[in-house]
Amino acid sequence: MALGFNVGGPIGNVVPDRNIGQTSKPNIHKISFGDGYEQRLQKGINNITESFTISFNNRPNTEIDAIMDFLDTQAGVTKFAFTVPNGTGERTVQVVCEDYSQTYYNTEINSCSATLRRVYEA
Repeated sequence: MALGFNVGGPIGNVVPDRNIGQTSKPNIHKISFGDGYEQRLQKGINNITESFTISFNNRPNTEIDAIMDFLDTQAGVTKFAFTVPNGTGERTVQVVCEDYSQTYYNTEINSCSATLRRVYEA
């Protein structure tokens, strides 16, 4: 599969700009003792929270409208497949999008950006 995600319709797969950002943060229990020692334990099975920041800059309005409509339809609760670069290849993860925005330039060209959060669901 190509990078990005499928919005369906005539637009199909959309590929974000090359500046995809990934943030990973392990979820841990940490106990700190008064003498400088600490103990750490991972929370859960999939304990690393991953999020991706993506943007679609200077694209035709039809493409931006399709992306925004797709994200509106998912409503931050429905997961979808997102393919990201992974070293020399690609990997597909399930994500939800709870935060996205659009920038209006003119009647023909606009931009949008989003933050996707990886979810671990069947």
